[in-house]
Amino acid sequence: MSTTSIKKIISCNKKNLIDMILDIEQYPNFVPWCLKGKIYEKNDTKDFIQIKADLKVGNKFLNETYSSLVLYSKKKDLITVTNTNGPLKYLKNEWKFKEVNNKTQLEFYIDFELKNSFLNLIMKKSFNFGLSKITDAFEQRAIKIFKYSS
Repeated sequence: MSTTSIKKIISCNKKNLIDMILDIEQYPNFVPWCLKGKIYEKNDTKDFIQIKADLKVGNKFLNETYSSLVLYSKKKDLITVTNTNGPLKYLKNEWKFKEVNNKTQLEFYIDFELKNSFLNLIMKKSFNFGLSKITDAFEQRAIKIFKYSS
């Protein structure tokens, strides 16, 4: 299993950052190793947004698609992600948001394990490096599309 958390201030207001993170189909435009994002179902109610989506990750020759359930609680400003199908044995992912001076304090937590034990060992070795690149990609995307500077 691979587990980590990151806490940082992103130069973007909370609503814009949440909307950007929920826009899964745009991930291939800026998230490293993300080849395709597809939303199959999206339900928006007073309290929640629920999304069923697939992400294809990897590279041109070695890639996997996993399905997930994304749930955004509007009252808690919390996005939770769990896997529903694919190469993951399990996935627990949380994004917490707090507005601070028109910027957003983001707390990101992830815990997952791949079904393939060999790939799991490889992933553990490069996990922190990969997560850092992905986190930076989200921050740079927010700066680019919302015209903020760090």
